[in-house]
Amino acid sequence: MKAKKSADWRRLDNAAKIFPCTSTKADTKVFRFSCELTEPVDQPTLQLALERALEVFPGYRCSLRRGMFWYYLEDSTEQPIVREEYRPPCSALYEKGSRGLLFEVTYFRRRINFEVYHALTDGTGAVQFLRVLVYHYLTIRHADRFADALPALDYDASATEKMDDSFRKYYTRKRKQHEASPKAYKLRGPSLPDHRIAVIEGAMPVKAVLQKAHEYGATMTVFCAALLMCSIEKEMAMRHKKRPVVLAVPVNLRSYFPSGSARNFFSVIQARYHFRKNSNRLEDVIASLHDTFESELTQEKMEGRLNQFVQYDFNPVARIAPLVVKDFVMRIGYDLSASKETAAISNVGKIDMPPELREYIRLFDVFVSTSRLQVCMCSFGDQLTASFTAPFVSTDIQKNFFRFLTGMGIPVEITSNVPFGAGEGERK
Repeated sequence: MKAKKSADWRRLDNAAKIFPCTSTKADTKVFRFSCELTEPVDQPTLQLALERALEVFPGYRCSLRRGMFWYYLEDSTEQPIVREEYRPPCSALYEKGSRGLLFEVTYFRRRINFEVYHALTDGTGAVQFLRVLVYHYLTIRHADRFADALPALDYDASATEKMDDSFRKYYTRKRKQHEASPKAYKLRGPSLPDHRIAVIEGAMPVKAVLQKAHEYGATMTVFCAALLMCSIEKEMAMRHKKRPVVLAVPVNLRSYFPSGSARNFFSVIQARYHFRKNSNRLEDVIASLHDTFESELTQEKMEGRLNQFVQYDFNPVARIAPLVVKDFVMRIGYDLSASKETAAISNVGKIDMPPELREYIRLFDVFVSTSRLQVCMCSFGDQLTASFTAPFVSTDIQKNFFRFLTGMGIPVEITSNVPFGAGEGERK
């Protein structure tokens, strides 16, 4: 049998190692980035655009394999085929023993969807791929307009930089001290059948939300995190307020370490608020979260979290432990961590495209599979989208969140795959 070249495979980055052993039918660890155009999507053009995008991201053409000691990524020759959307959002892309690709591109009417398994990349990497995909789609679709010169796209990371494991690159052995944290308030209730998730997307003017956040002296992320906490509090029974509401907030480590990696390179902070011990006034929740973000989002804290991710790779006992043992230990650690979080909020930030292409794009949005409640935000032009996913039948928390915004005079247009009544601007 021909020996496998070392270039045919690569180890998972440190953040990615938790996903294969914790993926379930209820939480597939898949997230979706979408771009809604101003015109219907053409399948042959999108197929050609995907092929060109993979020339920029050749490392994404791979499958996940299971070794004796670690999972690893193996290069694949499989040709991804663009299809019209044919199954529920964030359906499983990885199944044990499968050699399939870890991403999929679909479309529906005016929307281009890029779904990806979290072991391959994080939100920042997925945004870059979707930007390149949409860039090629629009420049091919409107080739006559760009016959003289193509628009410039501001993404020029090398192939090596894209596949860089930045966790190991910036590991310094300096460890973050563990801080004991209490169990968090947990959301419960009847779940949707067949492991489906409720997707509720709100689109609103980004300037209006920013202005309101600034009135409270807050950033966009702090403001929306506080709104989410207050929305949860409105549904809490008094006996449940003995536990704090805790939000998991992913942090892009590329803001702290120079990296062009298109793989995972993120950390997570926890923002907590105890409504039994403190008031439920929005301004008080905002002030508390502002202090939390200010103390946690420092270079020193991020270095500590990065080292915490990587240190187990250099533990001699962990390195020789069989994968079945690693999986068992990581699942226990993951469940313990999940017990200390109520929900999650992620702000991907501003997504930009060349000026010549903006007229063809209405908005971008992002959401994830989840076994709890999660909201993901991103903006394009003057459109901010906040997309909720949850496995629960009840949509009261989402309704509360958008009603807070409309009550402040911010118009919200709702798109949902479940019955939902958030008021003005609703559409399905």
